[in-house]
Amino acid sequence: MNGTREGRRLADGHAGRAAWLRWGPYLADRQWGTVREDDSSNGDPWHAFTHDQARSRAYRWGEDGIAGLTDDGARLCFSLALWNGVDPIVKERLFGLANDEGNHGEDVKELYWYLDATPTHSWARMRYRYPQRAYPYDDLVRINGARSRQEPEYEIWDTGVFDDRRFFDVDVDYAKASPDDILIRVTVHNRGPEAAELHLLPMLWFRNTWAGAPDWAPPQARPSLRAESGGSVASLVAEHVDLGRRRLLVEGPVSWLVTENETNTERLWGIPNASAYVRDGINDAVVHGRTEAVNPAGTGTRAAAHRVVSVPAGRSVVMRLRLTADDPSTAPWAATGPFGEPPSRVRGRRLLRLDHAAVGERRARLDPAPGPRGDAVVQAALLARHGALAGVPPGGRQRRSALAAAQRGLESPHQRRGDLHARYLGVPVVRGVGPGDPHGGAGHGGPGLRPRAAGPHAP
Repeated sequence: MNGTREGRRLADGHAGRAAWLRWGPYLADRQWGTVREDDSSNGDPWHAFTHDQARSRAYRWGEDGIAGLTDDGARLCFSLALWNGVDPIVKERLFGLANDEGNHGEDVKELYWYLDATPTHSWARMRYRYPQRAYPYDDLVRINGARSRQEPEYEIWDTGVFDDRRFFDVDVDYAKASPDDILIRVTVHNRGPEAAELHLLPMLWFRNTWAGAPDWAPPQARPSLRAESGGSVASLVAEHVDLGRRRLLVEGPVSWLVTENETNTERLWGIPNASAYVRDGINDAVVHGRTEAVNPAGTGTRAAAHRVVSVPAGRSVVMRLRLTADDPSTAPWAATGPFGEPPSRVRGRRLLRLDHAAVGERRARLDPAPGPRGDAVVQAALLARHGALAGVPPGGRQRRSALAAAQRGLESPHQRRGDLHARYLGVPVVRGVGPGDPHGGAGHGGPGLRPRAAGPHAP
């Protein structure tokens, strides 16, 4: 990266000349049920902090979320939550099995991919696949629990929840206009045969560092969020003793749902809550219609911008946001508005500034629109990274043919699994430990993706 603008950004970040590394995808995919939050007396984090508790219980050592972004101290956190109108809970974080629930051990049962990023996270893209049917929480636990270690794992695609392509592909793009000015674009693709409704809930909150902090870290002053709405742009003002003032700007119309990042002790342990507004208040307001669960004054430490969208079959809907330290009235983009410089434009500059010789010309140029299966972006990122299209010039019949052939090999998690790993990833399949192998070990899942205990990831 030497000599490139991205290389200079990276050097400035490491040298402390500019805080290009202050914000990044540092939010955990899964914080619940891990040793990071284990306060059990017997070293059993899976049951000491369960997925069911996660929406109601304030974390201490970290946070988690889908497509998450946070500062380098995990103080102010952003992620995307979703609700399809039929799930029993808002989809705020990844679901998985505890160590004794999976027939091959603990495993996250979701489909998501990290598609691309620059080293300073000046550009990053992630995709999450969310079913339009009810997410099969109980089904996954019950069937995996009934299987032996000699049987394959029961995966999310085995449940039939994605049949007939009734799912949303949700892309989240981040692009930094400056170290403290981050544009965010959420694109919802309806891959199904009919129009479908989706609740979008981008969330901003403070990790709870003001109550029950570790002995070596004295409690901090309580931060605050304050919702403001006006015209076509909704604003959430965040105040923190270390981070100062920041704003989350959202392209309207949205309704703000604001609560406190405090544990719902009444739900978990039958102990009266210290606050009228608790961590799962947003979930209860959306799923159960309990508007009294969120603060009508629009103040607190955990908030979501709520928008309901109806996405036609085969079409997409875009939501734009901006997390910034700038005052909107005096910011460089004040004349054009906070969304005058879309992430796509910033992203184009970021990729063009990456030296082609350093990261490969094909990676900067290859970005096909989703194909009929809706997987072309995932596949293109995977193939470009691993050189499957090396030597094939961008555009034209040759490139289209090569990509089409690659797509055919990647279409199904059950097709040509070993051949895919060997040809495209260079990963040998060893029975019992191979990524995505139906007989693989705990935590390996996802079609043609490298193994990792947290679930299926793109390279």
